[in-house]
Amino acid sequence: DLLTRLAQTLGGAGGEDAAARLRARYRVVLVDEFQDTDPVQWRIMETAFGTGEVTLVLIGDPKQAIYAFRGADVYAYIEAARTAGAQHTLRTNWRSDQPLLDAYDALFGTAKLGHEGIVYREVSAAPGNRRARLSDAPDPAALRVRVVDRDAPQIGTTRQGYARTGPAREHVARDVAADVVSLLRSGARIEGGGRVRPGHIAVLVKTNRNAARIRDALEEVAVPAVINGAGSVFGTDAAREWLRLLEAIERPAYPPRARSAALTAFLGWTTEAVAAADDDAWERVHRRLHHWARVLRAKGVASLAEAITLEEGLPGRVLALADGERRLTDLRHVAELLHAAAASEQMGATALTAWLRERVLEAARENGDEERSRRLESDAEAVQVLTVHRSKGLEFPVVYYPDLWEPSPTPRRDRPAPVVFHDAEGRRTIDVGLEGPQWGGHVERATDEQRGEDLRLAYVALTRARHQAVLWWAGSFDSRNSALTRLLFSRDDAGNVAASARALPSDAEATARFRALEGLAPGCVSVSGAQVHGLDRWEGTAAAPAELSASSFERSLDWWWRRTSYSDITAGTYEARVASEPEEPVVEDEDRLFDPAIGAPPAAGDLHDVPALLDTMPVGAEVGTLVHRVFEATDFAAADLTSELARHVAAAQARRRVELGDEESVVAGLRAAIETPLGPAVGGIRLRDVTRADRLDELDFELPLVGGDTPAGPALTMTALAGVLARHAGPGDPLAGYAERLTDPGLRTGVRGYLTGSIDLALRIDGGRFAVVDYKTNWLAPPGEPLSAWHHRPAALTAEMWHSHYGLQAILYVVALHRYLRWRLPDYSADRHIAGVLYLFVRGMTGPETPVVDGIPSGVFSWQPTPALVEALSDVLDRGAPA
Repeated sequence: DLLTRLAQTLGGAGGEDAAARLRARYRVVLVDEFQDTDPVQWRIMETAFGTGEVTLVLIGDPKQAIYAFRGADVYAYIEAARTAGAQHTLRTNWRSDQPLLDAYDALFGTAKLGHEGIVYREVSAAPGNRRARLSDAPDPAALRVRVVDRDAPQIGTTRQGYARTGPAREHVARDVAADVVSLLRSGARIEGGGRVRPGHIAVLVKTNRNAARIRDALEEVAVPAVINGAGSVFGTDAAREWLRLLEAIERPAYPPRARSAALTAFLGWTTEAVAAADDDAWERVHRRLHHWARVLRAKGVASLAEAITLEEGLPGRVLALADGERRLTDLRHVAELLHAAAASEQMGATALTAWLRERVLEAARENGDEERSRRLESDAEAVQVLTVHRSKGLEFPVVYYPDLWEPSPTPRRDRPAPVVFHDAEGRRTIDVGLEGPQWGGHVERATDEQRGEDLRLAYVALTRARHQAVLWWAGSFDSRNSALTRLLFSRDDAGNVAASARALPSDAEATARFRALEGLAPGCVSVSGAQVHGLDRWEGTAAAPAELSASSFERSLDWWWRRTSYSDITAGTYEARVASEPEEPVVEDEDRLFDPAIGAPPAAGDLHDVPALLDTMPVGAEVGTLVHRVFEATDFAAADLTSELARHVAAAQARRRVELGDEESVVAGLRAAIETPLGPAVGGIRLRDVTRADRLDELDFELPLVGGDTPAGPALTMTALAGVLARHAGPGDPLAGYAERLTDPGLRTGVRGYLTGSIDLALRIDGGRFAVVDYKTNWLAPPGEPLSAWHHRPAALTAEMWHSHYGLQAILYVVALHRYLRWRLPDYSADRHIAGVLYLFVRGMTGPETPVVDGIPSGVFSWQPTPALVEALSDVLDRGAPA
C-alpha cells in the first residue's frame, strides 16, 4: 500500500533525508477535508511537514466526519488539533439563510456530536443571506418538521405500540411526493433563481433502498427524479437483463434461455408475444443469438452492444418507456463495465457470464465502488435523490429528509462480526475474536461510536440546505436511537447526547418537543402532521417547442492532425509492427527481412565462432512480448537472478502461454544479457548493476507535435527530421547516414497532433545521467545459419537500425526522455543529463565475456547524440520545421 510504504520510509533509517527532500519542495502544505484522514495519513503529514520548517495548514470540520466505514478516523483530526500551533474557526456560513441557521441552533444547541471535542457551534449567515430567500412557499418556515401519526390506518402499530417500520417508510415516501407537488404548484420563488422547479429540490436518504422508494413515489406523481449515483448499477434491471442475454448467448440453442432473453429490452418481446410465438419465430431468435455469440467471441462486448443497438433499434424502443433514459443509461453503463472486464481478464462468454452473475449477487450488498455506481442520466430539471454520504460537499435550495428518524445499523451481539472502536488511549482497534470477556464491551464501544457518527451524519445532511429543510419523525421501535430523537430527548445540559435512549416518546410528546423549537427560533420552525389524503399529479409547465434545424458541417478538417506513434509512422514500410507502442497488443520486433550484404558472414572469424545463447529461442511477436514482460518485472540486482528470472518467465507463461523451447536455456540466455556490459556510453555498467531506484520501466509518453491541439506550424515531415539529423550528426555518429533513409516513401510523410509511445527502460547512471534502453529479440542471421556474435557486431546492428527504421524510434524516444527530464529536473541540460540510447539485441549478448568490437559489446547498439542534436530534434517536433 502506498500510504503504509511511505509512512515506513519516513519513519525508517533514511526517513529524515526523504522528509527533507519533501520539505525542500514545498513552503506551504494545505490539507483539505482533514477530518476524513486516518492515523497513517496524519503520521505522514506530521513527520514530513510538522517540524516547523514548513507551514502545515489543516482544514477540516470534525462535525462532518462521517466516513469511518472507509477507514477515516476523526481521532486523527482531534490529535492534530491538540498539537496545532494556532487554530482559527470560520464564523460565517456562506450557504444557508439566517432563519435556517437559527432553527439549527435551536435543534442542536451545544450538542457534542459523538466526542467531547466535537461541539456544535453557532455561526452567522453571510450578509446577503440574513433573511429568507425562499418566498411564497405553502409553509414559509425554514425548518419544517412532519410527524407521522402511528395510529393512522395505513401505518398501524406493533403489539408494543410502535409504528410499523415498513408502512411508515412507504407513508413518508408518499408524503414527500405530495409535499413536493404542493411546493411546485405554489408558485414559490427563490431569490435570484426564479420559480421553484424540480431541479431546486433534493431528497437526502441514508440507504440506496430508500432512494429507490422516494424516486418511485415522485415518479408516481409525475415529478421527474433521478438517483444521483445511489447504488451499484449491477443491482439494476439493466444488469439482470444483460445477465439473461449473456446466459442465452452462452447457450444459444437452449430454448428456456432464448425465451428469457426475448423478454429483455434487447429483443423487446412481451409475454403475450412469447406465448404466441411459433417455431419459425423461435428459430429466428436462436439464429440471432448464434450471430451475437460470434460477434462477442470475435470482437468483444463493445461490438456486441453496438450490433444490438443498430440491429434491434434498441434506443428507440427503450426511450419510448417512461423511465427509458434511465434504463438506456444503465444498459450502456453495464456494457462498458463488461467490456472492460472482458478485455482486462481475457474472458469468453462463459467466464463473462459468471463474472456478471457474481457482480449482480454482490450488488445486494450496498457498496461505494465509484465505477459501478449508477450514473446520473439527466439532472437538469429533476429532483435529486441521493444518499447523505454522497451529498457531502453539495448544496441545494430545498432539501427533504425522509429517514432521519431511523438509526444506522450497529453491531449486534447475537450476530458476531469484527468490530472497530477506539480504546481508552484513542487508538483505533479491531476485535476479530468475536467472543471472550471483553467482546461485549468492545461491541458497546463500537455502537457508541456509530451513534456518534449518526449525529454527525444528521448534521451533514441538514447543512446541505440553503433555504428550507423538511424532515420527518416516526415512532418506530428503533427510532428512539436515531440522531433526531436523541438530540431532542437524550441530551443533557452540558450537551452530551446519550448513545441509546431509554424509552421512545409518544407522538404527542415528540410533537410537543418539536413545538418547543418554535419558541426557541420564532418563525423559523413549523411542526405539522404527515397526512396524505390522496396524491395529485404535477402537471408542470410545458416547454415551448424548440425550433429545429439541420446541422451543417462547415469547418475544414486538418488532415495532418492525428494521434500518432512510431509504429504508425513506419506502418507502411513493412508489414510487421515494431516495438512496444501502447496501442500494440504484442511487441513485434522480429524483422524477417534479411539483407545478405549486411549479415553475410566472412569465411572465418572469431566473432563467428561465438554462438548466441538464445539461438534456440523461437522468433515472433509473442516471444518478444514475453521477454519485455519478464525484463520489466525482473529485479536485475536480485541476489538469485536465475530464480528471479525463472519466476517471472513462469508468471508470463501463466498469463499467456508462448512456445519458448527449453525454458532453462531461455533463462540462462536472459541472465547472460543482463550480465553483459553495456559499453562506454553508460560507463560499462550492466543491467545487473541497476537497482529498482535507478530505472523506470515502460515509461509512457504523449508529446504534442507542432502545437498539439493548437497547430503551431506546418506538419512535421520526415524531411525536416532528416535535415536536422544531417546537419548535427557528425561523421562518427552511427546514425549520421540514416538521414537518407528518412526519405523512405513508406514512412508517413507528415504528422501533427500528438506522439505517443512507451520507452522500455529509462536508466539512471552515475546518479545524474539518463539513457534510453530498448530491448530487441530480432533474429539477425540468414535462414539456416547459426546465430553468432558476428551477426551482432556494431556494423550489423547499425545496418539493422537503418533497415528497420529503429533509428527513427531512437530519435523520437531520446526527445521523449529529453522532454521528460526537462520537466522533472530543475537544473536540466542535455549536455549533463542525456547519456545516450542503447538498443539491446538480447540474442547477441552472451554475458561478461561478450566480444567487444571498437569498444562496443556485441548485441549492444549505442548512440550518443550531441546536446545540440537533441535540442534541435525537440525543436523540430515542436515547430514542424528546423529553426
